[in-house]
This record gives sequence, structure tokens and C-alpha cells, in this order.
Amino acid sequence: MTVSGKTKIYGVIGDPIEHSLSPTIQNSAFQYFNLDFIFLAFNVKNEELKNFIKCTRSFGIQGLNVTMPHKENVIRYLDEIDDNARFLNSVNTIVNNKGRLFGYTTDGIGAVCALKENNVDLASSKVVLLGAGGAGRAIALSLADKVANLVILNRDLEKAKRLYIKLKQKFNRNIFGGSLSEDSIKKHLENSDVLINATNVGMKPNQTESIIDSSMLSSNLTVMDIVYNPIETKLLVDAKRIGANIINGIEMLIYQGAASFELWSGKKAPIDVMKKAAIKKILTTGEAN
Repeated sequence: MTVSGKTKIYGVIGDPIEHSLSPTIQNSAFQYFNLDFIFLAFNVKNEELKNFIKCTRSFGIQGLNVTMPHKENVIRYLDEIDDNARFLNSVNTIVNNKGRLFGYTTDGIGAVCALKENNVDLASSKVVLLGAGGAGRAIALSLADKVANLVILNRDLEKAKRLYIKLKQKFNRNIFGGSLSEDSIKKHLENSDVLINATNVGMKPNQTESIIDSSMLSSNLTVMDIVYNPIETKLLVDAKRIGANIINGIEMLIYQGAASFELWSGKKAPIDVMKKAAIKKILTTGEAN
């Protein structure tokens, strides 16, 4: 990669940010197309966010990914956000169009693409989604009008209820919100096609943990975990052992990154290139956030 005075700058902001996979993923795509772009990681504290976004305009940073803890707070400093970002009150991608900053969310898009690419027929599927945090909300929004039934289970019951009520009002579909308890999971999994873990249970250094007991899994399930380090969580190992179809967190990560890349470049993202770069990075370093 050659950097010059003409090189366009992109980046990811968050705190902490040192172990982000985004630079690896995005730079691999930039290099594939021989684009004169570079992607950097910027550690931005809460109190620095306003000034950093101001500098994004004045220094001509062309685009940003946004991760915790800035996905909500960054909105006040943008010129426009899309409908899904407004519904979620969350932005993970910013496009700088001649000094005007546009905010988008690609988190849910990543999950939908990962499921489709693994031959899941969304229109006929009942999906059980575990977790109603930022990632869970984005996935729920993207799936709500595409699946036959959506069940959202969360430890904070009121949070699950608020989300499913908003989604029912928006889409008028078969959506339910309940408690993330053993009994509730077991009940809803009995007739389900897809299970998605949208919590951080099973992430390193707690890779021996699983969100549910393996006895609740069945071979006719597709099990997706948004955790991508380790690449196969205990939940996925348990599901694979009994013959279930599994989708690891790298899939969602790559597809949401691909959606950002396409917003910035106008080109079709090289999925295989981005995926190979991410997996190599995780296997080489053993860590990523």
C-alpha cells in the first residue's frame, strides 16, 4: 500500500478500539480494487467525540465506522440519518458527502445477508433471537418484515417488550417479546427454525460459556452466533456436534462491513477477500474486538 497526498482516509471510532478487525477487513477490500484509500482506527473518548466529528468535516475524512460507545451519541453531530438508524437511534456507518455527514446502520443487514448466504429461507422461518441490546435491536429490525415469526428474548424483560411492541406497530407481523430464561428458551425453540445469539456470552476470555444448555438444541436448527472471537463459540460447537447448521460471527461482521464498503466506494464488496483477511487476523493474533 502506497500512501500519498491524494490518499482518501476512512476509519473506525470507538473506545477501546485497539483490537478492532475493521482496518484489516476494509484495507483488504481497498487493496483488492487498488483504491487509493486507507482505513485507520481512532480511539475517541466520549468527551472528544464532538471535536472529532468536526475534524472529520474539516480534514476530509471520507467515511467512518462507529462502534461502542458512540453509536447513539454521534447522531447529534450528523446532518442526516436513514430511517433504520433513526428507528434504532444508532449509527455504525458515516458517509462524508462534500462536508455533509450521513449516518446509516448496517448491523442488521449483516445478519440478514449471513442467513441468506447460508441457505436460510427467511420467509418460512420462526426465529428466536437472544438479546435486545444494540446488535439485537438491529437484527430484530432487519428480520421483522422478512420472517414468519420472530421471538425476542432478553434478560431485561421490559426492554424486550418495548422492542417487540415498536416492531409490531411498524410491521404488524408475528413478533413476540419475552424473558431470556431457561423455560422460555426451551418453549420457543421447540418449533423454531433459527436461533441467534445476539449477546456477548461465549466471547473470549469466557469461551467456555454458552447462552443455553446443549440439550435444548436440535439438528433441524440453524444456529447463528454474533460473537466472532472465538470463531466457533461453545454454542456453535455444541450445535455442530448434533448436526445443526451453524453460522459464525465472522459472517455477520463481514457482511455489515461489506455494506459500509459499498456505501463508501460504490463497488461490490469482495466478500471472500474480506473474510479471509479477518480469519487470518484472528488466528494470528488470537484476539479481536
